[in-house]
Amino acid sequence: MSYVDGFVLAVPEKNLAEYRKIARKAGKISLEHGALEFRECVADDVKSGKQTSFPQSVKLKPGEVVVFSYIVYKNRAQRDRVNAKVMADPRLKTMMEGKDMPFDGKRMIYGGFKTLVALA
Repeated sequence: MSYVDGFVLAVPEKNLAEYRKIARKAGKISLEHGALEFRECVADDVKSGKQTSFPQSVKLKPGEVVVFSYIVYKNRAQRDRVNAKVMADPRLKTMMEGKDMPFDGKRMIYGGFKTLVALA
């Protein structure tokens, strides 16, 4: 079974084009280093809930949109190897420093997940 890194974050709508540019670059580099799949998805049908929701999870503010992202790997060991290479890649050095990110990284939720069911 595969392994997945998942991310949920809030991106100001005015920064979405810049976010896309950075995500595309990071995605291409992740795939070069061995990731199997890389997706960045913008919320289209997410509502605030009474208890929990995507907007609540990132403390969504007016003028922001929820982004859900995931990267697929063969397994956790491969994920760890790919992430080490991605983090060390000089093409992403300034981006990884976080100074000019087009979103608030403190409100990003992320984690690694073992696949429970996979259908295609």
